[in-house]
Amino acid sequence: MKGAENMEALVWHGAQDLRFEEVAEPPDPAPHEAVVEVTWCGVCGTDLHEYLEGPHMIREGPHPLTGTKPPLALGHELSGTVVALGAELPGVKVGDRVTADPVWRCGTCFWCTRGEYHICPKSGSVGLASPGAFAERVTVPLAGLTRLPDNVSDELAAVAEPLAVGLHAVTRAGVKPGDNVLVVGGGPIGVAVVLAAQIAGAAGLFVSEPLAGRREMLLGIGVTEAFDPRETDVRREVFVRTNRIGPDVVIDATGVPALAGQAVSIVRRGGRVVLAGVGHGSVEFDMGQLVFYERSVVGTLGYNFDIPRVIDLMSTGRLDASALITGRFPLSGGAGVFEDLAADRAKHLKVLLTPKGL
Repeated sequence: MKGAENMEALVWHGAQDLRFEEVAEPPDPAPHEAVVEVTWCGVCGTDLHEYLEGPHMIREGPHPLTGTKPPLALGHELSGTVVALGAELPGVKVGDRVTADPVWRCGTCFWCTRGEYHICPKSGSVGLASPGAFAERVTVPLAGLTRLPDNVSDELAAVAEPLAVGLHAVTRAGVKPGDNVLVVGGGPIGVAVVLAAQIAGAAGLFVSEPLAGRREMLLGIGVTEAFDPRETDVRREVFVRTNRIGPDVVIDATGVPALAGQAVSIVRRGGRVVLAGVGHGSVEFDMGQLVFYERSVVGTLGYNFDIPRVIDLMSTGRLDASALITGRFPLSGGAGVFEDLAADRAKHLKVLLTPKGL
């Protein structure tokens, strides 16, 4: 641990109130914690929502597991170097480059003891339930550390977390070699889903995305077809392109309730709809569309031991996520980056911030 008492961080004080300021250094880690010196941290859609109209996932009072309440630094998509370990962790030592699964979990509840720590009733994330990685150093769950192989860069490791969201969604969808998959939304999570579906062996991979730049990028990474839903009947076009059967899987990466409802009518009979976007509000669909055609609707949250899988896929060359990163900025200018993203969300896919300067 460094001897300085303060460090710089990008701190959420409330909706549209981000401040680059001095905060206290992380304390020495507890046995279930580690401290990481941050190299890069990605801006997540969740961070942007907290900035625009939060609190949503940030609690106004102390978090029941961490005791943290705002103000706090945002940021949970990180790469960095271990500077302190609260206990020994096989395969990881001080000085190692790492990424981290940022989910805090109690470790003792019904779900944690089944390995389903991501749906622990007390769970929370670094950057939402505890000070985050838009800072020089950050405390993370010890169990979440993954050491980085030499051939995985710090930049790509910082997007392992959103890629794990996509991998978990595709796993929950049960995508098999030869399946036809429709992804609704071509933002960062949509791209992560596309990359994971490619690895799973999807034969036809279709995306519904209104932004032309994103559609062009998606075609560049091997999508079969990218449709503008404002100009195209996506349901009809995918139906025709799948021998008038429909997609085996539809994965919604937007969180927009109306689009989630439409997915039920798009997926083939006996197919699976997976809701990967974090949304709010009610979803409407015709129960007959679900029951008579034996369609399934599945929710998916974050990741469950998926970040190490992402790093392995990167290391072996099966996962190239370089197209996802479209901006790199110093942490000191982070408040301005959030203002720009709020004004034009289409400007970037994934932005990385660094406290180390560019």
